[in-house]
Amino acid sequence: MQYLSFSISITIISWIIGMILHALIKSKPYYTDLSNLNFIESKRLNKAIGLGVFKWIVKNTFFKYFNQKIKLERRIQVDELYELRKEMSISDISHLLGFAVVTVFALVKFIYGNYSFGLVMMAVNIVLNLYPSLLQQENKRRIDKLIRIYS
Repeated sequence: MQYLSFSISITIISWIIGMILHALIKSKPYYTDLSNLNFIESKRLNKAIGLGVFKWIVKNTFFKYFNQKIKLERRIQVDELYELRKEMSISDISHLLGFAVVTVFALVKFIYGNYSFGLVMMAVNIVLNLYPSLLQQENKRRIDKLIRIYS
């Protein structure tokens, strides 16, 4: 239980670290490449890893209140789609950076022989950082299609 609570805590802290790191890199030349990352483009693979279930959880639990900037509630204009995509990129990259930070902690635990702690930390990290990033990547692909249709 202690491993789980620490893992959740460090992963939530990694969200803040991810946002800070994002602010530091958003003006770098490689930022555009980061904002267009697509780890898993296959809808079938996304479904196989449970991204649809994760999406349902985000939409139907308290997680839906976390980032109100990436929410659609009405018909939207093309310029608003660009803004929405920008906010999704911020979320995606921040979660990826947070994922990297927690992965370092988990690897250190693993290297020092605390395998259980490292595995629990990575499991929590995958659910709270990697899956949100993958979801944002999927949503950005959908937004890109809308932008192409409306442009």
